[in-house]
Amino acid sequence: MTRKVLESDVYEVFERIRDPDIVYPDYYLSPFHAYDEGNLSWLAAAEAEAATLSIAKRAIPEATSIEEANQIVRGNWMNAIEEHHLKHGGENCQINDILDIGCSVGVSTRYLAERFPSAKAVGLDLSPYFLAVAAQKEEQLSRQNPIRWVHANGEATGLPPNSFDVVSLAYVPKSKVLQELSPVLFTLMKSTEPFLDEYYMLDLEEALSQAGFVNVCSVLTDPRHRTVTATVPY
Repeated sequence: MTRKVLESDVYEVFERIRDPDIVYPDYYLSPFHAYDEGNLSWLAAAEAEAATLSIAKRAIPEATSIEEANQIVRGNWMNAIEEHHLKHGGENCQINDILDIGCSVGVSTRYLAERFPSAKAVGLDLSPYFLAVAAQKEEQLSRQNPIRWVHANGEATGLPPNSFDVVSLAYVPKSKVLQELSPVLFTLMKSTEPFLDEYYMLDLEEALSQAGFVNVCSVLTDPRHRTVTATVPY
């Protein structure tokens, strides 16, 4: 998979999608997941999907394949999202616009787009390398509403307020984003360096409540992951 990515036209996509004016926060420039350049490298981007998909197999070891494990893990996650929205979404429960923050190479974004095919999905990430891989793969697919990819910081997206029905963050541990979004849906794992301490110290449900969210709900969606959902009051 790594060679296939690096031998594609992903470099041209990179130039189209990258915002040259982005200022990266210091934490994003640190080594991460054994990559010296963190998420700002082609190797990290090329290996990201395989690493992401393998998470599900560890969560569902009895699954016969990585594909089956991902269908279970992602299916439970999206069920939690949909059930929360149906219960707390108000009179109009139609999901028309979805934002996936910290979308990486678009695995979660594609699952969301497939679950809600009539919705317009946006994948946002701070790594143009990851986004280029995501966009290059999306160009090979036929979709009613193609995913739009945005190079931006999840802590200051630059997107209009009140423009999304669902905002999702999967495996994104940086808690400052909590104060900037509405509504927000979280899936977190006990990931490795360098933010492990922050993960253990963060009371996510309490942080959401203090940030002004209501209907905070935490559901164990598989033996290794929980999905925390919340809404902004009307």
